[in-house]
Parts: sequence; C-alpha cells; structure tokens
Amino acid sequence: MAYTGRFGQISEQSSPASDLSDDFRREELIRMIERSVKNLTLQELEALYYDMSTKNYINEQY
Repeated sequence: MAYTGRFGQISEQSSPASDLSDDFRREELIRMIERSVKNLTLQELEALYYDMSTKNYINEQY
C-alpha cells in the first residue's frame, strides 16, 4: 500500500526528474496561492490565518 502524505497525495519514489518536476509544481502552487491571497479581504485573511494556525501550518517564531 502506498504512503499517503499530509494532504492525501500518494508519494512516489524520488528520482532527479521527479524532484525537478516536484520543485516546479511546488513553486507553481506557491505563485497561485500568493495571487489568491492578495485578493482576500481582511476578514478572509484573518479566518485563513486562524485556520492555518490552529492546524499548525503557521508556526510563529520570534
């Protein structure tokens, strides 16, 4: 049985080609998320922040 990752994806064995495509996909997802976040209202940002911090996706370190 395949390992299911944090967000439900099935991880595959790593190779240089898949690492490159994984890095590209990661950067692409980050760009899409950044564009979307820029359009959120303050209330939506606060709700997103609360949701992410309660799920420990945001770890504030000072």
